[in-house]
Amino acid sequence: MKKPFGKKSKEVDESSSKKDKVEETSLVDSDYNRKKLFKKGINLMADEKLEEAIVVFEQALRIEPDNIETLMKLGYARFHIDDHGEALKVYDKILEIDVTNPEAWNLKGLVHYEQKNFSKALDSVDKAIESDPTYAMAWYNKACFLSLLNQVPEALEALKRSIEIDVKNARRSIRDKDFANVRIEEGFKRIQEVVVLESVRQGYHTLGSIVWTTFLDKADAESSLRKLLEKGLIVQNEKRDGLSKIPIYDLAPNIAEKMGKEKKGLFGITRKTLPKPVKNLKELSHAIQSVREAIEEEDVDKTIEVFDIFINPAKSGEQMIENFFDEHREIRLWKIRLKDRGQDYLIENKEKMLILFDNIEVTITKKLRNEINYSADKSQ
Repeated sequence: MKKPFGKKSKEVDESSSKKDKVEETSLVDSDYNRKKLFKKGINLMADEKLEEAIVVFEQALRIEPDNIETLMKLGYARFHIDDHGEALKVYDKILEIDVTNPEAWNLKGLVHYEQKNFSKALDSVDKAIESDPTYAMAWYNKACFLSLLNQVPEALEALKRSIEIDVKNARRSIRDKDFANVRIEEGFKRIQEVVVLESVRQGYHTLGSIVWTTFLDKADAESSLRKLLEKGLIVQNEKRDGLSKIPIYDLAPNIAEKMGKEKKGLFGITRKTLPKPVKNLKELSHAIQSVREAIEEEDVDKTIEVFDIFINPAKSGEQMIENFFDEHREIRLWKIRLKDRGQDYLIENKEKMLILFDNIEVTITKKLRNEINYSADKSQ
């Protein structure tokens, strides 16, 4: 027996289903269009067509007005055409959406810096650091602004903090005009020593190559080398150059164990040699399999949990610091930002994360193979 209204009910269901599909398609299409416009804007920025990029980013924002990624690029483009007032409006819009966004606070600080309003610039980067205490560039900018405000001890402290997070900031500071007020300070001289030590670690062993890679004056480089020798952080030897001998510098053995060394290979490309002893390589290898699965599944909680294996000194953190110092720092930053931004950040950085862990795994596999061969040789 046919049910009353059965056909009508079915027609309503079909109609509803079609409507849902139309809405879903519409959402997919709009997201596709936004991403297409965003990519076009990025390409225009790369070609330095900033005004055209601004128009395209604004078109993308008509589709999704609160998209932080698009707003960030729009603000950046306006900043670079010196449209500071509009750039500030964009960053304020981002902060209305997410008041803890450290990049927006940092970029807002740079706008104030360009306007020579260093106190406001300092307030902005302080908020960036409150949101993300490991944001190296915000610490670096804070050091610049403090130096410009003639707050020398505080500037040096902020600069040291930025270097602890990212050692590349030491080299960046050497020629930065914003640090004119602090160059004569003993604390800044110690930063120059860090720059020279890092240059030696990367495989630059002569005075000439150290001056070339660090941008230091010859006198400053020589002074830093003397102090590093006095502290026992480097050793000096000589090599023959024609009829004369020239000094060469290398890390002291105990320092090489802690930091690891980089040797220059073909075409001057550096390759890292792991310091010994390397412990628990198989455990690290297993952890890499777990983290790769978590990242590919876009499981934020699981990814954060496995990241802890690489960070926590009670687990594999110590081995990571000894053998993969830069990668350890990167994973630590990812963990913090995953907690703040969740799955969107994981999806955005997925490929970058997988590449980093692939590179670690390659190095571990080589090391394991070498140790197995070494053990086999010893047993024969």
